[in-house]
Parts: sequence; C-alpha cells; structure tokens
Amino acid sequence: MNISPLQKARYEYSPKLPGMLKGGISQICVEVGEPTQSVADQDKIKALFPNTYGKNEITFKQGTNTSAPKKQVVGVILSGGQAPGGHNVICGLYDALKATDAGNVLYGFKNGPSGLLEDDYLIFDDEYIDQYRNTGGFDIIGSGRTKLETEEQFAVAAEVCKKHGITAIVIIGGDDSNTNAAVLAEYFAAHETGVQVIGCPKTIDGDLKNEDIECSFGFDTATKTYSEVIGNIERDANSAKKYWHFVKVMGRSASHVALECALETQPNVCLISEEVAEKKMSLSQIADYIADSVEKRAAKGMNFGVAIIPEGVVEFVPEFSVLISEINELLAGSKADAFNALPTWKEKYEFIEKGLTAESMAVFAILPEGIQQQLFLERDPHGNVQVSLIESEKLFSEMVRSKLAERKAAGTYKGKFSALHHFFGYEGRCAFPSNFDADYCYSLGYNAFMLIQYGYNGYLSKVSNLSKPADEWVAGGMPITKMMNMERRHGEDKPVIRKALVELDGKPFKYFEAHRDEWAVETAFTYPGAIQYFGPAEVCDITTRTLALEKG
Repeated sequence: MNISPLQKARYEYSPKLPGMLKGGISQICVEVGEPTQSVADQDKIKALFPNTYGKNEITFKQGTNTSAPKKQVVGVILSGGQAPGGHNVICGLYDALKATDAGNVLYGFKNGPSGLLEDDYLIFDDEYIDQYRNTGGFDIIGSGRTKLETEEQFAVAAEVCKKHGITAIVIIGGDDSNTNAAVLAEYFAAHETGVQVIGCPKTIDGDLKNEDIECSFGFDTATKTYSEVIGNIERDANSAKKYWHFVKVMGRSASHVALECALETQPNVCLISEEVAEKKMSLSQIADYIADSVEKRAAKGMNFGVAIIPEGVVEFVPEFSVLISEINELLAGSKADAFNALPTWKEKYEFIEKGLTAESMAVFAILPEGIQQQLFLERDPHGNVQVSLIESEKLFSEMVRSKLAERKAAGTYKGKFSALHHFFGYEGRCAFPSNFDADYCYSLGYNAFMLIQYGYNGYLSKVSNLSKPADEWVAGGMPITKMMNMERRHGEDKPVIRKALVELDGKPFKYFEAHRDEWAVETAFTYPGAIQYFGPAEVCDITTRTLALEKG
C-alpha cells in the first residue's frame, strides 16, 4: 500500500498520556470523589436511573492497582458524525486492554450502534489497529446514527453481549450518543447483565462540555483546519482587495466553532447565534450589522473583508423561527399537495401570501427569491422545512447587497461590493488529528479501559487540566447522569445531556466582544497556517484559543 511520508510518520507517533496513567497498568489506583447529582431535574433523572444515578466522581492516580483480575471482552462503537481522533480512542482502549492481559479481546461493532444490534463486528489485532494510529476519520469500523433507546433494542444488545461473553461496551459519541450510553447502562444494571457501559465525549461542534468535560475531542483539529483555510482566504482578500468572503462553518446548535475560528483569524465580522437569540436580532438587523462593516471599510478604500457565519444562526432569529413554524403548518397534510400542484412560482407566492400572517410575510418578503424557494421546495420526510439546508452565507450576502443599494441611493455608501461564498464542514471532520487531539483521544481510550477494569458503569471517560502539558492532565471518570436534564423531544419529556452553548459572559466571548469593533473596520487578519506535528511544543501542542482563555 502506498502511503504519504506524513502518514508513515503519524503511524509512528507515540501519543502522550497523563502522568498518572504512565507508570503501567499495575501502578494505577482510584481516588473516590464526591457523590454527584444531575445538572437539573434531579428527582426525575434519579427516578429514571435508579441504578446509575448519584455515583461518585473518580480520579486515577499512581499507586497499587487494586482492581480484581478478570478477563475482559470489550465492544467499541463509533456513533454519530466523524471527528478527528476517534481512531486514537480505540487505539488507547486496545493498548490498555492488551497491556492488562494479552488474552483480553476488543470487538469493533461496525457502522455505529446498528452493528451491535445486527451482531456485525470485527475483532481487533495488532496488525489491523496499527494501520489507523493517529489518523483521521472513522473508517476503522465506520459510524452510524442509529439510536439505542427502546427496550427491544436493549434486549437485543444484551443477547449479543451474552453471545460473545462481552463484559463492557464503549460508546464514542456526542451528547445524544452518550445519552443513549447512559440509558443502556441503566438497562444493563437493572437486568443484572454484568455488562458495563462507558462513554467518550466526541463532537467537533464543541457543545459537549461542562465543568468536567473541558473540551470534546475533534474540536481542536477541526477548528484549526477551518482556521487555516479562513486565514488563507483572508490573505487572498487582502491581496486582491476586491471581494467580501462569507464563510459558513459547522455549528447547528452552538457557535463554538465560529467563535474559535474568529479568535484564531480575527475576521471583520463573526455572528454568534447565542448573541443573536439573546438580543432578539432580526434578519434585517443582522444584515445592517454586516453592512455597517462593509460601509466603514469602503470609506477607507477597503472594498473587501471576511464574515464568518455559524451554520444554524437563522434558527436563533426569533422572527425566522416563527416563519418556519407557519410554513410547516401551511404545508401540513393535503395542503402540501395543493401547493405543489401550482404550476408557477408566481401562483405559489400568492398561495403563501394568503397563508402567512402579515408579520411572517414581511420577513419572507425580504428574503432573496432563491432562499424563498428553498424554504418551500426542500422539506424533510415529515413535510418540515430543512433549516440546515438553508445557505445562510448566501442569504446574508444578498441581504447586505440590498442594504448597500439602499445606502448608495441615499448617498451614504460609495463603495463596491462583490461577494464570494464558502462552507467549511466536512473538510475538518476527518483531518489528521493535531498532536493535542491525538494525545487527548488516546488518553480517553486508555482511561476508558481503566474505568472498565475497576468496574464502573454509566461513566464518561474524563481527562481534564487540558490547557497544561499532557503530563499534567488529570484522568478519571464521572457518571453520565451528572450532565443530564429533561427536555421536550417529539412531544415527550426525555432525559438528555444538556448542550453547552457559547456563554456570553465567558472569557472567550468577552475577548471577542472587546476586539470585534476594531476588527470590523481595520484589516487585523491573523494567519494560523497549517497544523504542525513536528517541532517545538509551543507550536505543535498548543490548545485552542477557547480553552486557553477559559483556563488561562
């Protein structure tokens, strides 16, 4: 097989471990911390998780290993979207498992949780796993989005585990996947299956975080990948001096990716969805905000710039959310057939005008025609608007163009405006992991096996103190139920892990807020460059700006 020199070098990279995990398996012991409770809705969560709720946080430290010797047969699942470093979680898990007892076995269930339900698996060996060390992607076993949430599924999972003598399952995923891990752990405990469940925190969106989980894995690599390209675009913009680049980045529910990329590259504009919601900003106000930067820069002879747009920002605009609800209602049931039967867009537009309230029609009317049609022509299987498909970068550039035309007519704007559009998403999800993510993920996997060895169930593998060198990282575990609250999902109250949104009083946002007015007018671009894997630690092992500001 032909491989690149970098790929060969990454295979040979030895990930760094936290100090307390370095001395060999026989020299790792447990320090038991305080009992825990859920982040909210304590009585309801406790009632739903009587066997796994309220357990103690634990920290590993150097000392004599007191776990009972036992052959371990472990299954591992990759769940949800890809994130750089997932392969290293499995490598760390495998290495700890084999270092404890060469007879231990690791099953990889293929293509996500469905692999467990369908008994579709492979058994890892050294030759196979060595092909994936320190590489990006989830192709080692594949991933999937099947949810483990019904009693029937749990019963099938228990039977598959019993068939293979599996003692523990490790689920590598985001908030929904780890919610499923907690529910599965409770089922296994209630039915005395003897099977443990351990979760690992993954998502490039950065919204699986709290006082215990300082950073989800993959966020570091993905944001560095996006920031490199945004920096390249900034340099091009500053060279050509004739384009405004509108860059959409991943982040449907939270704006952590957009904020981190802004801190790395200092663009002229970066929208933060959480601030849009807090200030109840309208689409028109957002467009005016961007147009202000365009106008002020044009007055200085700079008809170019860069604006970063979070993927899900339109869902945070109150008037837009109301519009979407009305459109979904307008097209419910047989009314959708009547709408689709209309032969021209003009007739469809008249249908829409009659069906929407005056307030929502006013919002709809200011949208570019392409976006209007997108709202009505691209719907999910339930007939609802697929908001994630809306090209918000094009929406805002067109609205800014209209605002500038009005200003030009009023004589307040004399510049030129040409827009280019980009969406950075999949480009970052399978990148070669940074040294940080390679180390962090390997530690999460290694640590997950220690939680298994010591008999914990319903716990999340936890590595903290991440803004310091890896030797100072702290490894341990926390009950997944600690992160949970009740939320309304599909008309029912469900226990779920609370998503972490950008905190508007947090240090990362406050730093951004203090500098953005200057960035909006001046050309203050910074150019992070490519991820570095070899060289001084201050270049190769740096954490994200978000983590540095939060913990620095």
